[in-house]
Amino acid sequence: MSKDFSFSIGTRLPGALARTGVIHTPHGDIKTPAFIVVGTKATVKAMVPEQVSDAGAQAVLANAYHLYLQPGHELIEAAGGLGKFMNWIGPTFTDSGGFQVLSLGSGYKKTLSMEVDGISADDVIAPKKARQAFVDDDGVNFISYRDGSKHRFTPEHSMQVQHGIGADITFAFDELTSLLDGYDYQVESLTRRTEPWAERSLAEVKRLRLEHPERPYQALFGVVQGAQYQDLREREAHFLGERDFDGYGIGGAIEKSKLGDIVRWVNTILPENKPRHMLGISEPDDIFGAIEQGIDTFDCVSPTRVARNGAFYTPEGRKNIRASRYREDFSALVEGCACYTCQHYTRAYIQHLSRSHELLFNTLMSIHNEHFIIGLVDDIRRSIEDGSFEIFREHWLAKYYS
Repeated sequence: MSKDFSFSIGTRLPGALARTGVIHTPHGDIKTPAFIVVGTKATVKAMVPEQVSDAGAQAVLANAYHLYLQPGHELIEAAGGLGKFMNWIGPTFTDSGGFQVLSLGSGYKKTLSMEVDGISADDVIAPKKARQAFVDDDGVNFISYRDGSKHRFTPEHSMQVQHGIGADITFAFDELTSLLDGYDYQVESLTRRTEPWAERSLAEVKRLRLEHPERPYQALFGVVQGAQYQDLREREAHFLGERDFDGYGIGGAIEKSKLGDIVRWVNTILPENKPRHMLGISEPDDIFGAIEQGIDTFDCVSPTRVARNGAFYTPEGRKNIRASRYREDFSALVEGCACYTCQHYTRAYIQHLSRSHELLFNTLMSIHNEHFIIGLVDDIRRSIEDGSFEIFREHWLAKYYS
């Protein structure tokens, strides 16, 4: 099998870890830094692939656990892989199902907090009797949220599912923990599960590559866990960096005030010639902080999720279209925005769609929000290239959070 996957570094930002680059995949290149749009169930919610592409997206990330449950990775494989199945011609990612270890397990029906102050364990950790995922050292038993059926994910099974889905970039199976899981549990999670699971994931991917040499090369990223603890994050960076992964994901619960520090701890250790992906962020201040410390790609469901709840991004911060002042406002969501929504529709009309519970509302709002976040990251990339990153960041964030 030819390894038609690589990463080339472009411009480096003096005095920081930020850099531009290109991830080369079997289905196209990704110019970095880049925001990867989330299409959990092989669809970006409320948008067709052409709209996703027109919004500027370079790649789409889908969820292996959800696609395993419906329609099944075997069907997607028979269709020719994720891209063909969903009519997306560019690069694709799949996460491993590791997020569901928390979201259906100890974090079931809880919010994954980025803060620890004022938060108790009861706020973020579900009682065992309420959980839908149960972890042991070999893998995880899941109860399907669809029909209550029982399923088991091991590192090997997660890799087999992702292999069938056929994404260009996959992630090792890991255990996601919360900030309120204590230090001793974090150590146990890393040494008994996430580290052995990373090695098992890598071994299974290598076996699958040998077994199917005709298939396009699938890259595997190891996932760095360790919550807010510097020694654990650095341990994981050393552990994974010494193994033959194609890139790295920075995951887990991250305290917002320490986000930049955590990313820096990890990225000063990980091999610099391999791409680094941060899982699950899209707030502008987090985006700037992560990129400054060397993140190349990241993903989040937030742009479409907040869109469906009425929020739209502007250079002056997030606004809610349902506010009464927009009822007779015949301007665009953002004047001068080049997205399809802002070029063709007014705030008044979009609010009308919301009040009328029309499905078009979700589409128009999602187009704008994805375009805004993708465009922000594209502008950050250009600011690294032309040396204006610090000035751009200062002015942009001051205006957005004013």
